Amino acid sequence: MGPGGGSGWPLAGTVLVAVATSLVAGGEDCLWYVDRNGSWHPGFDCEFFTFCCGTCHHRYCCRDPLRLITERQQRHCLAF
Repeated sequence: MGPGGGSGWPLAGTVLVAVATSLVAGGEDCLWYVDRNGSWHPGFDCEFFTFCCGTCHHRYCCRDPLRLITERQQRHCLAF
């Protein structure tokens, strides 16, 4: 048992459920971006159960969580 009389497993389970829920819910926003040609593209919302996917220079909505680009990753793209 850890400090406070409990193990860390309930917390780990809660975090896992929170991450899984956010992935299932989808609805990620695609932030504005500049493509490789220097053209500016406005941001857009993805529908429920879809994610913002792609790269720093090309974004689209999809259902494949392996292609997901998080808003944090998108903001990182803006720094370069």
